[in-house]
Amino acid sequence: MSEKVLSENTEEKQGVDMTFWEHLEELRWHLVRSITAVVVLAIIAFLSKDIIFNQIILAPKSSEFITNKALCELGKWVSSYWAAISPDALCVENFNLKLINIKMAGQFLIHLYISIFAGIIVAIPYIIWEIWRFIKPALYKQEQNYTQGAVFWSSFLFLLGVSFSYFVIVPLAIMFLGTYNVSPTVENQISLNSYISTVVSLTFAVGLVFEMPIFVFFLTKVGILTPDFMRKNRKAMIVIVLILSAIITPADVFSQILVAIPLLGLYEISILISKRVYRKRADALAG
Repeated sequence: MSEKVLSENTEEKQGVDMTFWEHLEELRWHLVRSITAVVVLAIIAFLSKDIIFNQIILAPKSSEFITNKALCELGKWVSSYWAAISPDALCVENFNLKLINIKMAGQFLIHLYISIFAGIIVAIPYIIWEIWRFIKPALYKQEQNYTQGAVFWSSFLFLLGVSFSYFVIVPLAIMFLGTYNVSPTVENQISLNSYISTVVSLTFAVGLVFEMPIFVFFLTKVGILTPDFMRKNRKAMIVIVLILSAIITPADVFSQILVAIPLLGLYEISILISKRVYRKRADALAG
């Protein structure tokens, strides 16, 4: 790259004359605004206890949950065309997981915990926007153009992953784990804390997994990842996804396919993104 281009790129950066302490002060205010947004939304969630718990968090534990009913009908429909699939493969009638609380302050603490979690989930788009506002002045103008849709796509993919987990993975996991037993003489007594931990961990983890295309974009951008590497390791990725699907879904092939297809689709999309970014990066270095 010529000295002229380097000079132009340097001029395109904003805020490079800020001192370390000024950057730290700027970061502090971004964090304060993000935390304030989470707190405000957490308070709203805390005051909306009936909606948050009865209509959202606890809903997947019943066979009347919209996804459980839809999967039941889907299983019956598929079985009419594919004899290997049982009509009841995805259907558990009259299922309603009973939860117990074994700590004096357990329900109150769970209420606080879920309120904060809900505040973080809803505030994610704003938090990502604040992060973008902080790093934007350090980017060249061309880099800003490349990443101007990062806030939207990061937020969209995360919320899409959360929704996919809540409506597909969580009901399947609860239905399987809640009805599984090693012996008819052993009765399941699921604690509220265990149920909440399962729902929250699955939901948040899958939300992060759906950020794969964003991670691939930036890793390819800095030269750490290449599309060839991703293509060569496609088979290994398929095995990993199938293993994860087998762990978090009931022990039947159809349920595993429901979970594995979107994850594998994300991987293929990530390869295309990596290929496009890699080609542009190569052209820029060649020029």
